[in-house]
Amino acid sequence: MGLQIYDFVSFFFTILLDIFFREIRPRGAHKVPQQGPVIFVAGPHANQFVDPLVLMRECGRRVSFLAAKKSMDRKWIGAMARSMNAIPVERPQDLAKAGSGTIKLLDRYGEPLRVTGFGTKFTKELMVGDQISLPKDVGTSAVVEIISDTELIIKKEFKELKALELLTSNEGSKYKCMPHMDQSEVYRTVFERLNAGHCVGIFPEGGSHDRAEMLPLKAGVTIMALGALAANPSLDLKIVCCGLNYFHPHRFRSRAVVEFSEPLTVPPELVELYKKGGANKREACGKLLDTIYDTLKNVTLNAPDFETLMVIQAARRLYKPTHRKLQISQVVELNRRFVAGYLHFKDNPKVIETKDKVMHYNTQLRYHGLRDHQVEIRNTRRHAFELLITRVVQMIFLSILTLPGTLMNLPVAIVARIISNKKAKEALAASTVKIAGRDVLATWKLLVALGLMPVLYFSYSVIVFIFCRRFDITLTTRLLIAWAAWACIPFVTYASIRFGEVGIDIFKSIRPLFLSIIPGEEDTINQLRRSRAELQKTINKLINELAPEIYPDFNSKRILDPSPNDRPSRSASRSASGTNLAQTIFNTMNTAAQPINQWLGMDGRFEWERADDSDADDVFFFLNPAGAIQGRSRTSSWGAGTWTPSADGTRSRSRSRTSSFTSGQIQLGEGFKLEALTELPKDKPFSEVTRRLSLSRKQKHGLGDLSKAGITEVENGGGFMHDGQFVSTPPITVQNMDDPMNAAKPKEA
Repeated sequence: MGLQIYDFVSFFFTILLDIFFREIRPRGAHKVPQQGPVIFVAGPHANQFVDPLVLMRECGRRVSFLAAKKSMDRKWIGAMARSMNAIPVERPQDLAKAGSGTIKLLDRYGEPLRVTGFGTKFTKELMVGDQISLPKDVGTSAVVEIISDTELIIKKEFKELKALELLTSNEGSKYKCMPHMDQSEVYRTVFERLNAGHCVGIFPEGGSHDRAEMLPLKAGVTIMALGALAANPSLDLKIVCCGLNYFHPHRFRSRAVVEFSEPLTVPPELVELYKKGGANKREACGKLLDTIYDTLKNVTLNAPDFETLMVIQAARRLYKPTHRKLQISQVVELNRRFVAGYLHFKDNPKVIETKDKVMHYNTQLRYHGLRDHQVEIRNTRRHAFELLITRVVQMIFLSILTLPGTLMNLPVAIVARIISNKKAKEALAASTVKIAGRDVLATWKLLVALGLMPVLYFSYSVIVFIFCRRFDITLTTRLLIAWAAWACIPFVTYASIRFGEVGIDIFKSIRPLFLSIIPGEEDTINQLRRSRAELQKTINKLINELAPEIYPDFNSKRILDPSPNDRPSRSASRSASGTNLAQTIFNTMNTAAQPINQWLGMDGRFEWERADDSDADDVFFFLNPAGAIQGRSRTSSWGAGTWTPSADGTRSRSRSRTSSFTSGQIQLGEGFKLEALTELPKDKPFSEVTRRLSLSRKQKHGLGDLSKAGITEVENGGGFMHDGQFVSTPPITVQNMDDPMNAAKPKEA
């Protein structure tokens, strides 16, 4: 299939997303069928117009999303939506009109379906099948009979407490009249797309929100799936649930993980049940909706409230092994397991006590202005002072580099902030499910920037053109200079963003260094360290005790390995959307910034919040069944690093800083307990740590006498002698290495 306007628009939005987000990582993208009709069911809908862009970027298929006709009627938004093959849906709430007078329930218990109006015009403003809606969506019900202008019968009674309070008050309640919508045209369009082998996307919650859990799902997605199969039984339709997991979705340069479920196949018995109509049809839709909801929960993070989510995230940070950075997909999986475990054991006295301790620890961190990872940073007063001066100089240098782009884009940032906050207040006032209206912030920041930045950059090029008139140069030269300025400004902007990120990370690291050199504050930091260490042991002990009850494979998968398809690379699997070209552009710019990164240091000290860097400094190797050698870093990432003979006849290992993956890997082959990684002493040299881990590995795999292979361990030397040469770890030979496939089997008594 050739290029379409969809691909060019998708490429453009891919660049915008690469600028707005620091990272978007797919998880399970290999599960998405590359051919045939697919319905993508996405949630939670936490980022309004940004959500479909993120999903289209990562799924590798061209997707037609259902969009509100009200939004598509807007000039620019509608043009972009139509270019992305969106399907307009007219919603009743978008056509709602205020009804005349007020309504009441005169007999709440005797006749809960009879609504009485005062000053109403039911016969003129309503029809059978229309709906009446109470203020702030506290209740909605369809009209089944209109008796007069002041009396009607509804289909289902209002049961919500707020709705009953309004309808039984002395003054009655205001209401809106919502017309009955015939969505047959929408379903016909969806069926046509699916029968043609295309993909359709839907957010079944019905609208965006900023809550910590998903809203109840609408049944429309089940009608689409069952209706398409009922009309075409030979259709190989799949349903893929997509979890959109954001780290601060409304913030600039935040992160996201898009997780895909295994494709769902609709059972034929549900299709037959759907064909019977009536109650059978509703039963089929209900069963399929339950399946979709359960699958969607497995790829999303659903906390009961924001406070619980904060506690879960804090506990996950404490549970993580010290000095180990996780992939953000691993972070999402750990958060999900922590939520599931907390909801299962929330009434356990030990869990309640631990939750209180975690909340107290969080309070102490906020009071001192520190972050959890900064507590364990240990420096002498002299070293802290030297490091403080160095980082202040680096921050000043980066501030100078960031200043041009910041000043040039400051008007856009101010206008975007004002407009997005205004839109958030409007959205919050019109909704009963939103908490602060944050779900519209990112959308309006992008829309404002998209509209203002080209105008602003053109204005700057005009200023450059006018300024060049002061010099004795030709008109053509002035035009070329102005055009060059216009073309360079976006690159200056992006460079300023990257330099600013590093500068902010440095700024965040200054406070703990400053506290380290102030007399008397060291005791406070030490007390926090002791509290953290005690809390970390408590959480690990609690998890070791309770987790196996709900996760039978807990001991074998303590820290989950990302699969090869969880990598941020989006290569050949992507259809012609232009993402590879966009990624190439940004990779080139990142490569150009490497000299600055090397000057700042490559130890990750300025990447405090990055969750995707791998610490590949101690790699253990195993023989696979084919005889090849594979490696695993501390992050349980299996590498394809191989041993090759060097010029002097010894074997040397080639290893990349980024983890690579191979097929048929042995996951968590060494079986180290989490505490073994957590409690390694920081004050010991790395050779000592390596020696201890090597001995543990030797005991774990039952390695034979190393002396038989010409290997001698050096006492207190943190290494071994092999053929007269000192090495930090015992050389791996076929003679002293057990086959991991055999080592994994239980030994006979």
